[in-house]
Amino acid sequence: MRALLLGSAALLIPTALWGQTADQPIVLQAITVQSDRAVQTQTATPSTIVDSEEIEERQASTVAELLDSVPGVTLVNGATPGGSAVNIRGFGAWSGTYGNDQMVQFQIDGAATGAEELYRIGTQLYTDPALYKQAEVIRGSVGTFEYGSGAVGGMVRMTTKDASDFTGGQPGFRVRQSLSYGSNGDAFASSTTLAYQPSERVELLFNYTTRRQGDYSDGAGNTVANTSFDTPSYLLKGKVRFGQDNAHSLTFSYSDTQSSERDVPYDQFGETNFGNVDRDIHSKTSVLTYGYAPGSDLVNVEVSLSQADQEIIQNATASGGGNPLLDADQSYVTTKLTAKNTARFALGGTEHKLRAGVEYIEKDRLDASSAPGGLDTRKALFLVDDMTAGRYTFSPAIRYEDQHIDGSEYGYGIYDNDALMGGASLRYAFDNGFAVFASASYSENMPILDDLTNVGYMTQSQKARTHELGFSYNAGDVLAESDALSVKLNAYQTRVWDMTTYSGVTDVEISGVEIEAAYSMASGVYADLNANFVKGSNLTAGAANDYWSQEPADQLRLGLGKRFDNGLNLKWEGVYNLEMDRASTVTPSSFIHSASVSYTPAEGPLNGVEMRLRVENLFDEDYTPRLATRAAAGRSINLSLAKTF
Repeated sequence: MRALLLGSAALLIPTALWGQTADQPIVLQAITVQSDRAVQTQTATPSTIVDSEEIEERQASTVAELLDSVPGVTLVNGATPGGSAVNIRGFGAWSGTYGNDQMVQFQIDGAATGAEELYRIGTQLYTDPALYKQAEVIRGSVGTFEYGSGAVGGMVRMTTKDASDFTGGQPGFRVRQSLSYGSNGDAFASSTTLAYQPSERVELLFNYTTRRQGDYSDGAGNTVANTSFDTPSYLLKGKVRFGQDNAHSLTFSYSDTQSSERDVPYDQFGETNFGNVDRDIHSKTSVLTYGYAPGSDLVNVEVSLSQADQEIIQNATASGGGNPLLDADQSYVTTKLTAKNTARFALGGTEHKLRAGVEYIEKDRLDASSAPGGLDTRKALFLVDDMTAGRYTFSPAIRYEDQHIDGSEYGYGIYDNDALMGGASLRYAFDNGFAVFASASYSENMPILDDLTNVGYMTQSQKARTHELGFSYNAGDVLAESDALSVKLNAYQTRVWDMTTYSGVTDVEISGVEIEAAYSMASGVYADLNANFVKGSNLTAGAANDYWSQEPADQLRLGLGKRFDNGLNLKWEGVYNLEMDRASTVTPSSFIHSASVSYTPAEGPLNGVEMRLRVENLFDEDYTPRLATRAAAGRSINLSLAKTF
């Protein structure tokens, strides 16, 4: 808070002290690196964006697998939608116990989803990667206050596809069909997209994706039991623009994924035998957004109403025994209404991009064994301002949240809490492509429905403070003519106290360094580098161990490739997981290779056909990643064909 208030005082500093005026902005040459991923060097926020092209190239079977190439992200398993969980900077997934500790948030088109603290059940990202055109991972809390609270580890924001992505925004009808096959687990997927624009004002999209996979084999050739899945999904999305100059717009999206499993272990992480269940999963996400952009810099309104409805119906099989977990039906509906305005203006020699908004969030959960039911209602106000003066960009953010939890319907208590949180970042850009930045944030993870059985936790939020420092570089003609280089290094330290999620742990500190780099040459040669080095400490008084049990392993990821003028793209990627010996159980190092070939001819009978061949775990390495509860998949040969008509 102190950093935020001091930073806000920058508004009072005379413009002359900045060395530039609002009429003399620093304009740097745009540099584009033609590699697989753009490094977000233009912002102090530690953000990584996986775009539609990379989503297609990676041929991921689950949403979790889309994210594991982001520095700071570690998967607990990942090869199945139910048993996978996401760890960001040491928070999020609680190894084999809970799929989410609610310190990592997930959103689909702005709808809050997939972050319940359910016992022995994964992150609940029951959806298909084929529905999305972008996945953004924000690490840490400094860039999240506009979207929610308590994102100590970070936030994942998924964006579904639009019809205009296929029609180019012009009236017409397009069809896209893709087919893919994976040799490990005999995996198959088919995705069909229909995109229609009757006019420039109206666009409609329908996507149906079916994906199935059998039990995969690890690097030693052993079948990993209970890793099969069958998840049909579909997406309906439409947008209409109306009014003078199309100033008004309405956008509606609905995504739906179902899964049925028979006589499978209740424990989706495969660690403990509680018994077997028949499990039916249905995940539905609806979002209705109204936009008003009359052409004024001061008015750009967006009002969004969303609902994420997830239901897990379970029934014990004959081998189940009498454990009440096996008949626990999990049902939770999160409804959110957000209204915000974006205003651009100049004040005191400083250019502003101000986002101000209000939010109403209601989470309604059914009472079940190990998951207390009740109603969690929150009201929030947020204010985020990007202030630019010459080479400086200062971005303060503040969020106030008021919470009312009512568990009386199921015999629990009623509690009221509130919290003020926020942060700020400061970035300075040199005229040679270098930029330095720093940020500080304070966040609170409010009490959750899961703790209604622990009265002492219901008025105690989990608190976190994060400090970050880093630099970026973006330039061309660095090593050769017409080449391009982007680098971003971010060092961080997060301290969390008053923790209630983890048994016997109240105080944790985790620090690390994240590196992203991309390089390309005029010849088509390119390289991508991601790295994460992290160390966590359990600072709880009297703790048996001084290490943080959810600390991931250090990782270095390097990709080398070449693009040819005829549409051919060749790439090798290596992932080196360093030995993790800072815990009681040592995780050995591993070096995993993959190779891919993609080819999209621009002429001839195969014009426009996208052909991709990717070999994962090329040398069939037998390993179990740090924090995972299952051995990783062995070699898999993945093939996909796609064409837009």
